[in-house]
Amino acid sequence: MILKNIFLMFMAGFISVACSKSSDEVVSSKGNGVKIQSWKSSKGAKVMYVHAPQLPMLDIRLVFNAGSARDDKHQGVALLTNAMLSQSAGDWTTDQIAEKFEAVGAKFSTSALRDMAIISLRSLTDEKWLAQALNTFKVVVSKPAFKEDEVKRKKAQQLISIQNQLQSPSSIAKNAYYSTVFNDHAYATPSVGTKELVNALSVKDLKNYYDKYYVAANLTIAIVGNVDQKQARKIAEDLTADLNKGNAAEKLNDVALPVQSQIVHKEYDATQTHILIGQPGMKRGDKDYYSLYVGNHILGGSGFGSRIMEEIREKRGLAYSSYSYFSPMQSIGPFIIGMQTKNEKTTEALEVLNKTLQDFITNGPTEEELSHSKKNITGGFPLRVDSNKDITEYLAVIGFYDLSLDYLNTFNDKINAVTIDMIKDAFKRRIHSDKLITVTVGKK
Repeated sequence: MILKNIFLMFMAGFISVACSKSSDEVVSSKGNGVKIQSWKSSKGAKVMYVHAPQLPMLDIRLVFNAGSARDDKHQGVALLTNAMLSQSAGDWTTDQIAEKFEAVGAKFSTSALRDMAIISLRSLTDEKWLAQALNTFKVVVSKPAFKEDEVKRKKAQQLISIQNQLQSPSSIAKNAYYSTVFNDHAYATPSVGTKELVNALSVKDLKNYYDKYYVAANLTIAIVGNVDQKQARKIAEDLTADLNKGNAAEKLNDVALPVQSQIVHKEYDATQTHILIGQPGMKRGDKDYYSLYVGNHILGGSGFGSRIMEEIREKRGLAYSSYSYFSPMQSIGPFIIGMQTKNEKTTEALEVLNKTLQDFITNGPTEEELSHSKKNITGGFPLRVDSNKDITEYLAVIGFYDLSLDYLNTFNDKINAVTIDMIKDAFKRRIHSDKLITVTVGKK
């Protein structure tokens, strides 16, 4: 409840931007003292900070612009490099690092997506626990060892993941979808890489990737918890002290729309067929974000209340679950409609999905659907940011994608401002039914 009240204070107050001669940009909520603050570290890292003193906890998320979209000819290198940060670093072995975190109750994790590489820490803020957690975190981030035997072991695990994907119909469908929709763009290849290219990765490849992308100028730091601004500044400076300043990653190429519709079928011996339909959708900070977000919530993003679920499951019993979503990214991310159905029902399911989408593009939602959707989205939003960890994730996204610092405060207002005409206009301009990519995985 305490953490939920923190977020409600974000939502309740009037937000103003105060600019100074320094590099700071401060957003403050007048009347309640809550502030979202952003500044640049001395080495150029972007810092996002929220003071949350109600609990003796600190959450830190480091986000490097070092996702698999940067793999280039070394597919899988982003994921493998990120995974190696949980291994030996500085003078410590993998076991010693794990013990140092565990001894003070700290939680450490890493992950890599197409856009970003993420390193997270959660720690108690009592000085005797926090100092060791932060020092260990710093060494892990800035002094990875990349030992040959550990790289070999992590590479073997990644190869197992690749093999598992080759045997999973949902992964086969997703990889075929991304490959077809994004064609020659960096988003086209799976983050895990391919067997041949991951096998070819060397320690040198990982070190080169780390040296290029794990630099301060390519980093966003999100800090939320029971530390004041002075402490937060010191933490940001300490964490980046041993990183090279480097340069921010280059802008990704634009995503091109498909020139025509295309159907891709992958044969798979199973009783059900996996279906994905879509095309490039939108990117982070897109001017149509809220119209497309609310529209998709009605179309297929709200579970049992959505149009697609009503047509597919409730009326025809073609599938247990069906859905649609936008995944905004640095460049335009995917718009996806998905479901599974019996092989013999595939043709009917495709016809229903395409007709439902086309009807929505043409006619948009009803007033009742729009009203219900707005209430569902705005009513549920506080529940999605009801912990320090959730707020940290939002801060990292806001900073990484250069979104407005008042994003959290204005979210509900912008949702409520969406109209039927805005949804119809956005879907007609952005979703082209004659250029949809359809992927099926199952028996023909």
